[in-house]
Parts: sequence; C-alpha cells; structure tokens
Amino acid sequence: MTDASALSGKVAVVAGGSGGIGRETCRLLAEAGTRVVVGYRSHRDVAEALVAALPGEGHLALPVSIEETASVAAFRDAALSSMGRVDILVNTAGMTKPIPHADLDSLTDAVIDQIFASNWRGVFATIRAFVPALKQCGEGLIVNVSSIAAFTGVGSNIAYCAAKAGIDVMTKSLGRALAPEIRVMAVSPGVVDTQFVPGRGKEITDKIAETTPLKRITSPTDVADAILACATSLRFSTGTKIVVDGGRHL
Repeated sequence: MTDASALSGKVAVVAGGSGGIGRETCRLLAEAGTRVVVGYRSHRDVAEALVAALPGEGHLALPVSIEETASVAAFRDAALSSMGRVDILVNTAGMTKPIPHADLDSLTDAVIDQIFASNWRGVFATIRAFVPALKQCGEGLIVNVSSIAAFTGVGSNIAYCAAKAGIDVMTKSLGRALAPEIRVMAVSPGVVDTQFVPGRGKEITDKIAETTPLKRITSPTDVADAILACATSLRFSTGTKIVVDGGRHL
C-alpha cells in the first residue's frame, strides 16, 4: 500500500489519465496524497467517474487533445486556475496502429504524421506548456510513458518504435536541460494488458505471456507503480528510464 501522505499537498497532472495506464496512475497518485488532474481526450463521463472514485478530495477532469497546442494551453490554464500549482506531469497519452514492419506501403505519410503527433510532438508540447509551473514548485517531476519498442525495434509499427525512441532521447535531453528544478524520467513497459493496440486480443497476449520470462504481460498497475516510484523513491534519478516488462526484452 502507498503511504497516504507520501505526496501530500502536491498536484499531479496526468495527460491520458482516463486510459488503462492513466487510470491506475491517477489512483496511486491520489492514494499517495496528491490532487490529480485527469486529462482526457473524449468520454467525459468516464473521466468524471474516475475523479469521483479517487481517494481524497480536490481532483478534476479536464479535456485535452495533445496534438493541438491550443488545446494543451487551455488544459494547462484550466489546471493551474483550479489547482494553483503543478508538481508532477505524467504523459500517458498516445495512439498506435498495428502495421507489419515489412509492409512499408501501409505505413503512409498520414499514419506516420499521426503517430508522431500523438506520441512525440504532443508529449513535447505538453511538457513545454507545463515547464514554467513545474519550475516554480522547485521540485518538479515529469514522467513519460515510453515502450521497450524504443530499443528493441519490435512494436505495433516502425513509426511507433521510432516515436518512442524519440521519447527516450527527449527524456535524456530534458533531464539535462531542466535540471535541477525539474527531474525527467521515462517508464518503458512491454506489452500492456489494455486495449491500446487495436485487434490485440487475449489469444495474442497469452502467447506473448508464454514467451516472457516472468510468464505474464505487463499490467497497468505495474506501470503505475513505476511512475509512483519516480515520485517517491527515485528522487536522485533523472534523464533515464525504468523498464517494466517482466523481462520480455531479454
């Protein structure tokens, strides 16, 4: 169980907070004492139900499309207006599309642009928007959800692997650039038990689990635990990643 006072008084913004990893991250951060801003793209009812179920008080659901800088700016302004501060920014938002790596023609310019806008540019835009507030708190933390696809080259498509590799490089670069006021970390899961990749059903995930050393795929809670550790235990770490994959990359 999380120490209910570990992050007492802090505010965490979770972009993509209503998704599988995001929901668990919001829950654990709230259990640790933070007030949480749940950023959601659609399904306001789902996000507001999550806010109502979180432990503690003062949580908030706000819409954001990270591919649109104006939307990110409005999201930041609304979060700061309501909360008054931001101490932690977690970037879990993103999308992908399964395309075999040998099928070069299906990885069109439009698909590439969409994947990079969602998984790299939008993450950077969100960070850029919140950096002044994170610096002001003096002990800011950014956690980016990456993927083992970034360094294995195995993932839903080549562009997704490349975008996540870009997240890892961004994490290193910003770890230097934003220190010492802000730490920047990445968490890199393997296959996660969510509906993130369209068409990846139980039969496929069961086969993946059998080839993973720890004999199961990553759960959203596994990833959320690592994100929480960045805020509570790994206070002298920045610019690096935590792999949470049960040994799948080995």
